[in-house]
Amino acid sequence: DRIECGFGRSGLLDHAAGGFGLDLVGAPVFGWHDRTIGAPARGPDGDRWVRVTTEFPAWAHGEFWNGNADAAALDGVPHPEVVEVTEWDDPPRRVRAEAATLLPGRVCSPTPFLSETPETSARWWADLHGALDRVADHQTARVAVDQDTITRRLVVFFGNAIDPTVQEWRTAHADLHWNNLLGPDLGILDWESWGRAPAGLDAATLYCHSLTHPATAERVREVFADQLDTPDGVRAQLYVIARLLLRIERGDDPAVAPLLHRRTHELLNR
Repeated sequence: DRIECGFGRSGLLDHAAGGFGLDLVGAPVFGWHDRTIGAPARGPDGDRWVRVTTEFPAWAHGEFWNGNADAAALDGVPHPEVVEVTEWDDPPRRVRAEAATLLPGRVCSPTPFLSETPETSARWWADLHGALDRVADHQTARVAVDQDTITRRLVVFFGNAIDPTVQEWRTAHADLHWNNLLGPDLGILDWESWGRAPAGLDAATLYCHSLTHPATAERVREVFADQLDTPDGVRAQLYVIARLLLRIERGDDPAVAPLLHRRTHELLNR
């Protein structure tokens, strides 16, 4: 749902920035299906990013709700640091506003799926692999996706074509697409859903969101072959494909569906 309760979308953002003692200095940016709104801001302590999300009270708590702030536990990973949080009720929803440090660089793509060559370098790719390795090694009780969900999705979409049992669990960003990555200096945004997941989930997610740009998809396969070309890497790719196809069925752009089906056939025909 769009953020249209109470103050209205831009009003919520203005209200949050004012509460943090910040002045908005750029145009607002909307998240997936406009469930969040954010914009750059400036204050006495420097540049910030103000982000507002709303949710029905039954869902306005827990790991997903606190994910960006919880990411402070991740060392050696270039992500925004949440420096202030406030919440309030705006019936029928609960509102959460965060002020975070503003990373340098630009998002690699205005959409999750890539349509042109991203602003990256050999060092950027090495930094990304290293950052995701550090995330994967981090021990956490947070859960991004569990075995029951993996099993259900793979069985529903692929029947008995693959054993759904995950062999290795690691920590993942769990939503690693091109609109959550910055270049030319690496930055990783949007840590709402991070937690334990099948090994290789981040590489699988980025690869599937690169299928619309074959040269970059091949680069992802080369850089992350150690994660994609494993049994869990294959499971992770099929899980991501199923997740994206469900989103397409619910209204996302269907243009990528044939690419996802083609990748499915490649994986299952190995």
